[in-house]
Amino acid sequence: MFAPRTTPWPLVALFTAGYLAPYLLPTVVGRLDSGLPLSPTQAGAVGSALLLSSASAGFSLASRVERLGARRLARAGLALAVLGYGGAALAQTVPAVVLGVLAGGFGSGTATAVAATRIAAERDPHRVTTVGLLSVSALAGAVYLTVPRLGPGHGLPLAAIALTALAVWPVTGRLPADGPAVEARRPSGPLPHRRAGLVLAACMLGWSLAQNSLWGVSGRIGLTQAQLSETTVGVVFAVALGAGLLGVTVAGALGPRLGLAVPIGAGTVLIAGCIALSASATDLTGFAGGEIAWNTLYPVVLSYVIGLAASLDPRGRWAVLVGSASSLGTAAGPLTGSVLSAAAGFPVMGAVLAAGLLVVAVPMTAVALGSRSRTAAETAVAAEAVEVVEIPLDSAGAAPAAPARLTPTA
Repeated sequence: MFAPRTTPWPLVALFTAGYLAPYLLPTVVGRLDSGLPLSPTQAGAVGSALLLSSASAGFSLASRVERLGARRLARAGLALAVLGYGGAALAQTVPAVVLGVLAGGFGSGTATAVAATRIAAERDPHRVTTVGLLSVSALAGAVYLTVPRLGPGHGLPLAAIALTALAVWPVTGRLPADGPAVEARRPSGPLPHRRAGLVLAACMLGWSLAQNSLWGVSGRIGLTQAQLSETTVGVVFAVALGAGLLGVTVAGALGPRLGLAVPIGAGTVLIAGCIALSASATDLTGFAGGEIAWNTLYPVVLSYVIGLAASLDPRGRWAVLVGSASSLGTAAGPLTGSVLSAAAGFPVMGAVLAAGLLVVAVPMTAVALGSRSRTAAETAVAAEAVEVVEIPLDSAGAAPAAPARLTPTA
């Protein structure tokens, strides 16, 4: 276990390597159809397949990280990411690229599962999560600014993900080995707070679906509806990611002072307004305002949701499962945005997505409000778990030779 007041940088690095692929999804998908004989719809399907592969890793490994070993799984996931994304970056045929992307996606999901499990065991999982989001946002912003200057082709963003996984490999030596012996000493049993966890996972699927439905078509909104140049749209995205860094920094500074319900509930409502504004934009002011405000709020709310999921189970299983449900929504987002915008136009798409976010904000806030009462109840149970045993005295007033001790009631 890491020191409670020091940042566990190996976990932050692993978190960054796992989350980088979803953050770079727009440029990965955009370059697939420009560098390979794929239509935009087919390129979007490849991007969805990447995220589905990542989500499948999370679902399959949620309860197995401690048994298989965090260090071993992290190294396996990073190796798969290096080979998969690296191979896809070098490949020139569609089947080879798809195979590499699927392998790399499973590697990213494995790294994310390990990071989420270990972060949930930290004393302050929200603080570690905000540092991780800050790291991946900064790296993604650097890639968005750098890759266009290096030339065309589908390989550059995929190579960036592969090189990040390779760079993170050395720090896995500082992760715990775990394994059967360690797991046997940890409390086991069924998932706690099953109802709250299932509600949160279902809500996160819809929450991520709405976010990435807009993210998947934001470039088209800027180019076609707002009539902006590709360079201007790129600058807006870079500024938006920079605003995301500011949002994560503020979230880290605030920490748990606002609780969980206010950032999650109110933040989701504000995000809904930003999505409606961005989707209806017809000029630079509306488009930039919506995108920048949205990217400022999105990582803030996400950090609190991850912290809420971590609080449901100290072994990190709900954190992994909620994250995997989020990946499923992320995977379906680009296709949903394309279908809605093609059928009804961008403004109607934005209104539908905003309405959906308002709906899921209610149960998410309810789960967050329940976390405070659950924490208070668990603290009370822990305080009452020790029974003071009265020490009998003999006739001389002396205590017996074998002293009594505090014993747990359960």
